[in-house]
Amino acid sequence: MTLAGGAVLFSDTVTGSSTWEFKKEYTVQEIIDSILKEVPGAPFATTVDTLKSGSGNMVVTGIITTMFTTLPVIEQAIKLKANFIIAHEPTFYNHEDDKDWVKDNSIVKKKADLLEKNKITVWRFHDYSHALKPDAISYGVAMKTGWLRYYNPDELILKLPSQTLQQLCTHLKKSLGIPQLRVIGNLQQKCETIALLPGAWGGKAHLSIVEEKHPDVLIVGEISEWETGEYIRDSKAFGAKTALIILGHSVSEEPGMEWVAQWMKPKFPGIKIHHIASGNPFTWV
Repeated sequence: MTLAGGAVLFSDTVTGSSTWEFKKEYTVQEIIDSILKEVPGAPFATTVDTLKSGSGNMVVTGIITTMFTTLPVIEQAIKLKANFIIAHEPTFYNHEDDKDWVKDNSIVKKKADLLEKNKITVWRFHDYSHALKPDAISYGVAMKTGWLRYYNPDELILKLPSQTLQQLCTHLKKSLGIPQLRVIGNLQQKCETIALLPGAWGGKAHLSIVEEKHPDVLIVGEISEWETGEYIRDSKAFGAKTALIILGHSVSEEPGMEWVAQWMKPKFPGIKIHHIASGNPFTWV
């Protein structure tokens, strides 16, 4: 498939030979190695994409893709007899998945014990998913929102048909299944150019793209409120045009991991692969 800018999406061949070896049985490490063949420059010398539980030698009975390895996701994996979870984000509440980040953390122990008891291996697929060409997460979001025709894998900016900020918010809520959004901006302002940064890019990246590209809207997963939020508030007060839409971290990147499951299915035809959304943890009251 060819995208805007002429990029070809995830060819199944590398230098003319098949990337994937079809087998009846795979270990965790064999699946990881096959995926990494698709990632430019992999394996990386430094990465958080490591095993968080289990073993690379384990024979895979089923695969779950998700954003976060939550307790409900683990329970569903057990029911589906899927012993390999591929998660985009940390399992143990910090970027490095350091179980001693907070000493004697009772929840870390309970989760680790549950995974061990049920012989479930968890692998984080973060750095490598973003290093794919195109980025698997942003591609999945563009697909889910129906924006592939406007998507360029080499750009963070999309140019959409003119619409109001309210219309854009309504579309995002419907297409991504998000009940509520947080917004800074005039809901009647016209929007054409958007900066699409799902997940947690950080305040510096948010501010940098607004200063450089001046999009009508900055769409993000999450923010540090005293960085991005206050910058957009002041910039609007000074007369700048850029509005802000905050989707929520998990729901903003979930379409990418949903797409990863679809991408993997024809590569490993003997293994049942499911996507389970970890969902938004927050309730609005």
